[in-house]
Amino acid sequence: MQADAARDQRAMANRVVTLLALAIFINALDRGNFSTAAPMIKGDLGLTNGEMGVLISAFFWTYVPGMAASGWLVERWGAYRVLAAGLAVWSLATILTGFAGGFVSLLVLRVVLGLSESCAFPASSKLLAMYIPPERLATANAWNGVGLMMGNGVGILLGGLLMAWLGWHALFFVFGGLSLLWLIPWLRIRQPEALPHADPDTPDTAPPFAEMLARREMWGAMLGHFFSNYAYFLVLSWLPLFLVRQHGYSIVTMAWLGGAVYVIASLSGLVFGKMADRLVAGGTDPGKVRRFFVQASMVVAVLCMLACATGVPELAIAGLLAYGLSNGLGYFSIMSIGQTLAGPRAAGKWMGLQNGFAGLAGMISPVVTGFSIDATGDYRIAFLIAAALAVAGMAAWGVIIPRIAPLAWKRPAAS
Repeated sequence: MQADAARDQRAMANRVVTLLALAIFINALDRGNFSTAAPMIKGDLGLTNGEMGVLISAFFWTYVPGMAASGWLVERWGAYRVLAAGLAVWSLATILTGFAGGFVSLLVLRVVLGLSESCAFPASSKLLAMYIPPERLATANAWNGVGLMMGNGVGILLGGLLMAWLGWHALFFVFGGLSLLWLIPWLRIRQPEALPHADPDTPDTAPPFAEMLARREMWGAMLGHFFSNYAYFLVLSWLPLFLVRQHGYSIVTMAWLGGAVYVIASLSGLVFGKMADRLVAGGTDPGKVRRFFVQASMVVAVLCMLACATGVPELAIAGLLAYGLSNGLGYFSIMSIGQTLAGPRAAGKWMGLQNGFAGLAGMISPVVTGFSIDATGDYRIAFLIAAALAVAGMAAWGVIIPRIAPLAWKRPAAS
């Protein structure tokens, strides 16, 4: 009986991991639709460059602060419900974007999209922390990383083909409608009755944000995640222009090279995620494993940004492709660290704060990069800044956080 129950629990956990990875894929896909359609939208609706810049950044106006709010909702109403509601809203916002006829309607929908998509990472982190044991946590997070990276890559490829065939309106109708289908299997999942690896005496009430912000580990995780994200958003935002305008590659070559970066990130995440889990299952301290892989990702990021900063085309391409390796190493490590430190009780709120702070890089990195390109005429300073911040990230993960292990939270007062 116990063996059957364990098999059922593992099978349920595998279904959850699969659907969470798909939800993160949809999250990245729907988030990137606007950038893919931007050239057509700008011309069709007669928008200025300034208005397009506002619309791109508007997503983060609510996405960043919405992370903390989503973390609170996850702890109060449950990750299953919050994720389902958030995905339904952002799918509808995606569909309605296809009906938008001007700047104001697009602005409102971008704000709604950012707010609703902010639930994805706090909810997924809460569920993984609750139902995935430490020796499987890296691989589970690596699958979410696959969803994120492939959502970026597939969105550009399929979105561009669909837009060329049916126009930009169809891009939002089709992707938004398909996103809603995710709710069918999600709402049919039987929720686990108990936490398989958590302390049964741990109360359900998560610690307040103030208690989390009083811990140096939280600041180390927030800063480390931010510095890791800076280079990620630089590459995500400027890769096409860098390859086409700086080095003269064709659109087709750019598409293949850009897709290769995300494929390398996905595959390397799975390979090294499984390696990390094997080390933990073999008795290696989980905290040491998490720290080693996140630091390795930062070292690779520094080398890749420096290679891109040389201005030599061959080194730049090698640096970009190798940066996929940094992303693969970094994603599962960063998420596993936050989930480990917070524990099942606090993972939702913790990742709301950590990922929300890290999301500021999505607002800052593209802007700083743009101004540095205008000032210097090339991308070298932009990549040097990213390399320097990656070094700062190594200090955040390695120095500010003294030990990667579950933190002891205060017990809530008896009601």
